[in-house]
Amino acid sequence: MAISSYLDDPETRRALHQRTLSVVMASQVFSGAGLAAGVTVGALLAEQMLGAGALAGLSAAVYTGGSAIAALAVGRMSQRHGRRTGLAAGYAAGTLGGAGVVAAAALDSVVLLLISLLVYGAGTATNLQARYAGADLSPPHRRGRAISSVLVTTTVGAIIGPNLVAATGRAAESFGLPALAGPFALAAVAYAIAGVILFLLLRPDPLLISQAVRTGAMPTATAEAAPRSAGGLTAGAATMILTQLVMVAVMTMTPVHMRDHGHDLAATGLVISLHIAAMYLPSLVTGILVDRVGRTPVAVASGVTLLAAGVVAATAPDDSVPLLGLALSLLGLGWNLGLVAGTAMITDAVPAARRARVQGNVDLCIALAGAGGGLASSLVMSATSYATLSITGGLLALATIPFVVVAGPRRRRQPVPGAPEKIAA
Repeated sequence: MAISSYLDDPETRRALHQRTLSVVMASQVFSGAGLAAGVTVGALLAEQMLGAGALAGLSAAVYTGGSAIAALAVGRMSQRHGRRTGLAAGYAAGTLGGAGVVAAAALDSVVLLLISLLVYGAGTATNLQARYAGADLSPPHRRGRAISSVLVTTTVGAIIGPNLVAATGRAAESFGLPALAGPFALAAVAYAIAGVILFLLLRPDPLLISQAVRTGAMPTATAEAAPRSAGGLTAGAATMILTQLVMVAVMTMTPVHMRDHGHDLAATGLVISLHIAAMYLPSLVTGILVDRVGRTPVAVASGVTLLAAGVVAATAPDDSVPLLGLALSLLGLGWNLGLVAGTAMITDAVPAARRARVQGNVDLCIALAGAGGGLASSLVMSATSYATLSITGGLLALATIPFVVVAGPRRRRQPVPGAPEKIAA
């Protein structure tokens, strides 16, 4: 269909928006499995191959470092060629990285492991950037719900992935591979399917249509104007960076903490699946809150929830799977609140002509924060304890509040009922 059809017909744009959401949501089911499977055992595999507990967090540092590089690359590729090309390329890299981790485990090659984890991080970055595709054609007052719709479908794969750890481990052993290589084989397959879905079906491209609609509706100089809310950009970035740092730090060391206190892989997989479900499943409610209550109150709630997660994790008995599951669920919920609110702030603040590039830069900072959190987590836990790590992370999350209260956007005025919706930049 010609681009002029989308410029002239709001109903056609709305239909495209719904189709875009459906395609992206389908891909997220598979990418969620790829993301969760690797996250569950990454620290354990690194510790096993490196032979040092203090370096267990290196896996998270490396793959989140890779996700930082990929976030920048996917953002810039999407800006130039569209979401379809950028996201498909990111998942292709994640597939290659997952397969490389399997080969590294089979060959017992630490160098190949670290290189492969770096590349595997592209899948993580792409999984997160897919949420922006859901918002490209959404009107501002429904933007939170559009973002949430993409995130919530990740829950299906995110729950399945960790609970297949034991099964994929046994399958790997049947082929003469280490058990911990199995989840990464699942991740490689899942990322490949997600990439194929997007590459074949995400047509026409939502970002390119959004740019065309914006350019067609307004003079070019206005379309290329600076962000409408520098404060919203700062507040959104700060919210997502801090929540990512805290979430990765505590999540990375939880499997190691559980292993050290006698829990098996099945128990660890259950706790991590609860955590990742809490990262994504609340999204539909979170999106409604972001749209109706406002971006800033939800971002503040994120910091408070992460503090609660740190307190529960720090005080939970070492042998209590239910309390560790509760702590990791709160950790995931706090991350979710921050991600949806922060993403909406960023999308509100930046026009379509610059959106993917700015979003990629922000996700670069988010990934670097995650890499720092992953690396620091093992050092802090080795020097002190899991309890200290958890409570420190919770307190750090409170730094979100002054950022969003001072710089965050005020509640958006709701559109007049019956007024025509416009595609926002």
